[in-house]
Amino acid sequence: MPSDLSQIDALVLCGGLGKRLRATIGETQKVMAEVNSRPFLDIILEYIKKEGLRRVILCAGFQADKVKSYYQAKKTGLEIEFSVEKEPLGTGGAIKNTKSLVKSNPFFVFNGDSLCPVRLNDLLMFHNEHKALASVAISKVKDASDFGAISVDSTGKITAFDEKQKKSAGYVNAGIYCFAKNIFDVMLQTKIFSIEKDFFPLLTGKSFYGFEAGEGFLDIGTPERYSQAKQNLRKEQVSGGSE
Repeated sequence: MPSDLSQIDALVLCGGLGKRLRATIGETQKVMAEVNSRPFLDIILEYIKKEGLRRVILCAGFQADKVKSYYQAKKTGLEIEFSVEKEPLGTGGAIKNTKSLVKSNPFFVFNGDSLCPVRLNDLLMFHNEHKALASVAISKVKDASDFGAISVDSTGKITAFDEKQKKSAGYVNAGIYCFAKNIFDVMLQTKIFSIEKDFFPLLTGKSFYGFEAGEGFLDIGTPERYSQAKQNLRKEQVSGGSE
């Protein structure tokens, strides 16, 4: 298994309809929502590059043509390929749709509407040491009611992954995954499915681990969290904490 991050592929899920944000951003693709005068996806790609990854597959669906034209014209310093959905496939279906494009084993997957500052080299080492099929970055939050909850045992193995469960505090999915390439062999046979709701619960108790990523992450999934993310990033820029 490669230990050099530059040899590992990164998938970014950026095909969602973003229905909850429509009142705020209109018909704009959610990942292209502006945060301090630039698309949120720019911030994710900068983080990916800074961590040492070089090859990115953008899983595009809704407004795919606009996402594609923007990044074909933009110099990012990354090798970017596109996996375009002809119909909405859900997060699981979008990942499954990239099987022929993924070259590395393992590979990373990022939600396009959230960002948690995980050290990817540490996540990779954790994944390899546990010989995991799937590793999920998890973050401890005070209010998990809008995210669902994740339980892990003393070894880090995930024992419960319930996106619908309502708990006030605990671990939640931070939206960054490391997958062994044979994850494709055990995915659902259906074309359209959610990786979080339909697939991850089936992996609990198996070679499925949670990597603690500390507290807090940015998320733009709702108008309230989108507003908060803009405020947080503005504060970091003012203090010199981000590029």
